[in-house]
Amino acid sequence: MTTLNHLINGARVDGEGRTQDLYNPSTGEVSGQVSLASQATVESAIEAAHNAFPAWRNTPPAKRARVMFRFKQLLEENAEKIAHLIGQEHGKISHDAAGELQRGIENVEYACGVPELLKGEYSKNTGPGIDSWSEFQPLGVVAGITPFNFPAMVPLWMYPMAIACGNTFVLKPSERDPTSALYIAELALAAGLPPGVLNVVNGDKEAVDTLLNDPRVQAVSFVGSTPIAEYIYSRASANGKRCQALGGAKNHAIVMPDADMDNVVNSLTGAAFGSSGERCMALSVAVAVGDKAADTLIEKMQAQMQSLKVGVFSDAGNDFGPVITKQHQEKVLGYIDSAEQQGATVVVDGRGVSVPGYENGFYVGGTLIDRVTPEMTCYKEEIFGPVLLVVRADSMEQAMQLIDEHEYGNGTCIYTRDGEAARYFSDNIQVGMVGINVPLPVPVSYHSFGGWKRSLFGDLSAYGPDAVRFYTKRKTITQRWPSAGIREGAQFAFPA
Repeated sequence: MTTLNHLINGARVDGEGRTQDLYNPSTGEVSGQVSLASQATVESAIEAAHNAFPAWRNTPPAKRARVMFRFKQLLEENAEKIAHLIGQEHGKISHDAAGELQRGIENVEYACGVPELLKGEYSKNTGPGIDSWSEFQPLGVVAGITPFNFPAMVPLWMYPMAIACGNTFVLKPSERDPTSALYIAELALAAGLPPGVLNVVNGDKEAVDTLLNDPRVQAVSFVGSTPIAEYIYSRASANGKRCQALGGAKNHAIVMPDADMDNVVNSLTGAAFGSSGERCMALSVAVAVGDKAADTLIEKMQAQMQSLKVGVFSDAGNDFGPVITKQHQEKVLGYIDSAEQQGATVVVDGRGVSVPGYENGFYVGGTLIDRVTPEMTCYKEEIFGPVLLVVRADSMEQAMQLIDEHEYGNGTCIYTRDGEAARYFSDNIQVGMVGINVPLPVPVSYHSFGGWKRSLFGDLSAYGPDAVRFYTKRKTITQRWPSAGIREGAQFAFPA
């Protein structure tokens, strides 16, 4: 059985003994093992990054950008293999895995423009013979801790820009599906990154805590659940590190009575059940305004969901695959059970689904639950599975109040033909990413990704312009060259 190891200082490094099984969620079978890094292994990766930083920091931005251009080309040339690796360990259908990778490549493209992005500001003659300018310098060693649901894309949110800005990086991918992240990191080395600039350590809490505690790590980026995000932000901040920690979500879509319901149903189906609902931007709650809209939505969703295909990742004809683990499968099924027990109506039931030939896979069918209320467990907590809840509201104001009062504020959208309603919604809703008839308002690479409330801890969002600021620190220089022969006495007043 193959054991996945670590990538430190440009070479594969074996672990010291602790391992964890890797599963193929489509079959339920163990596919290999991953080595779990000890504190000493993580510290060796940090040391490699620390030693590589001085030379990499002084590498001209244009040369760093050329590495990113070559990296982008290698990602595109190996896209099919990467998508297959994602599917094997995550269960994501091939077309979904390809889409994930493409969004990651777009972040590499943005990093290719780093010479322009790092340009500072210059002001001549701010005083007599005095010039001032600012520049953006790298932090040093930075770290990324990434989730299982986007094993390729989320690491690419982080280290291409961090490295392009002159930092060195230690990545700790999810121990549930680390193979694609490790393979992509090797492509980055093949593109020309010097040893030590990018390192990958596989591990669990021991690896995470080592990154959070080591004083050589200057900043930490994280994407995952809210409880872990809050822990990482608190721990990193207490240790004087810059931190951005993206947490969970409960994304609502308001369905107005004037919405094009056929388009709404098509849109919601993909947004709720794509990637088995294991997306932090998945639409998991539809808030229908008025019983007529709700009844029409339920009727059309029920008909649409009859054709949903759940199955093995390698069959591109399937709409979505399994969830990540047996434990997560049981958790998702538990939310469906609790909704039924607490009075909601399970309209389409994904419990008990079986895929012929893959009966031991971790499958949950598409599930539609009506008459959900805010007091129910399924509404309050993030399910992270192929489950769409329908809440009924009497007005747009009541629907917006539901969204504003929820602890999460990651993404939301409104379906309507009314421009006034859409403008009011986008101006006033207390959520970080908003769609107007767009179910998954994930910003493109040259904007930034981040929610509000308990969906993001930290001041700066992920990727885009915020990433440049997160991975650099501003330095302002004021310079004077007095004219020959001029001497001035001491001045004790504050300079003006």
